[in-house]
Amino acid sequence: MKITSVKTFSVPPRWLFLRIETDTGPVGWGEPVLEGRAATVAAAVEELSDYLIGQDPRRIEDLWTVLYRGGFYRGGGIHMSALAGIDQALWDIKGKSFGVPVHELLGGRVRDRMKVYSWIGGDRPSDTAKAAREVVDRGFTAVKMNGTDELQYLDSFDKIDRCVANVAAVRAAVGPDIGIGVDFHGRVHKPMAKVLLRELEPYRLMFVEEPVLSEHVDGCLDVLRHSPIPIALGERLFSRWDFKDIITSGAVDIIQPDPSHAGGITETRKIAHLAEAYDIGLALHCPLGPIALATCLQIDAGCYNATIQEQSLGIHYNTSNDLLDYLVDPSVFTYADGQVEIPSGPGLGIEINEEYLAERAAEGHRWRNPIWRHTDGSFAEW
Repeated sequence: MKITSVKTFSVPPRWLFLRIETDTGPVGWGEPVLEGRAATVAAAVEELSDYLIGQDPRRIEDLWTVLYRGGFYRGGGIHMSALAGIDQALWDIKGKSFGVPVHELLGGRVRDRMKVYSWIGGDRPSDTAKAAREVVDRGFTAVKMNGTDELQYLDSFDKIDRCVANVAAVRAAVGPDIGIGVDFHGRVHKPMAKVLLRELEPYRLMFVEEPVLSEHVDGCLDVLRHSPIPIALGERLFSRWDFKDIITSGAVDIIQPDPSHAGGITETRKIAHLAEAYDIGLALHCPLGPIALATCLQIDAGCYNATIQEQSLGIHYNTSNDLLDYLVDPSVFTYADGQVEIPSGPGLGIEINEEYLAERAAEGHRWRNPIWRHTDGSFAEW
């Protein structure tokens, strides 16, 4: 079996899909995208394809190693996202060639379904209590919301109070047994993170995500280690080497690698197993499309420390298309009782509607995240 074609498709709302063809029939799909940099990642995929054409797609570990190490310079969001989508597609091909789901090739399942959460409230949290109640009424047992607007290193307590009031309203709306994740989105610097973590303690949160940016964790170890709220982090880390110090720091309770950013299935599983050795949970990052979610669920199926899965159905970014639009059979993601079934079809377990894909790829997208500024005119983390 040889790889004959590597092609990317930029599709709304902000995704990049990848199709790898072989000379014997099996076709593999991946989702190699870094939000806001889809075209750049597509260019990186095209460069990496020079080595892929003519190679045996079943030699995944060797191909991953060459594509990671063979260019001399390595790592970072663009390179690892391009490699991630290629890796996903290779596993999809291998599973299809054997007629089994990817998780069967990785040792089989430790679970049949995966707990998921739903996003509420948008970039600037608003109407969160109402939105939380609506998604709980649809069967979700956990929600996640952005906690704050922009915050300066030292900021006014009205912003702290607004965050706490939003969280309190969500807790009141959904009751004591629904999981609530609060995402600081890297918007919060150490001085205000100390305040917010303390103020949010009474609300029994599922986790606080990115309480500070990953690069600042080493300066906040005492704050994070002593918070009774579980700390989640890792969507902006791209390899086992990036995660190594975070995992061993004792400051993080849940890691959140993204299999469309962190080298695909091959690398993300290594990160997950490293975390398990330190009794750290896994909550894969996935505000993306159906190929990315299928990939996450194949990993979740075989990772004992997988605890909850992000998914993008109804997320505020999906303005023109939503998670299920590109699938021949949307029921492959069967949601019930706050969980989703692990896809059991061959490969990643999904089938892309290629006719609809071509139609939407003709439109494409040029999604960019917003640029925020503080009242003094300086840049604010989004």
